[in-house]
Amino acid sequence: MTTLDDIRRLSSTEVGLCVAATTRADGSVHTSVVNAGAIAHPITGADAVAFVARGDALKVKLIARSGRASITFRRGWRWGAVEGPASLVTATDLPAGQELAPLLRAVFAAAGGTHDDWDEFDRVMAAENRVAVFVTTERITGQA
Repeated sequence: MTTLDDIRRLSSTEVGLCVAATTRADGSVHTSVVNAGAIAHPITGADAVAFVARGDALKVKLIARSGRASITFRRGWRWGAVEGPASLVTATDLPAGQELAPLLRAVFAAAGGTHDDWDEFDRVMAAENRVAVFVTTERITGQA
């Protein structure tokens, strides 16, 4: 049985590189490669896997419509996938007193990212209208 700890180990082996999948309105599957990592959902506290995406990305629009996604990590013959409800977290979604910039940094770091200039990171994230995408771990599968 694959666990969230297995997902954490898989995501740390290649800077969180994985495949995110959601569905189009016609039921077909849309996939893209993202950097993701395990991190608690900032509003619910639930176990989740998250990534940062441009606000205008197709995957963001599709996740907003479907409300579900799957993220699959693979290293050699080992793999693990998280599937469940997906939510987009923007500045307006956060509780009073919380800001989006530290959340985007935390998601980026959970995916193995580092940065030499966090102020520049924050500027780019704001300019690209980046959002945090959280997939709550309703189901975890794999051969980790």
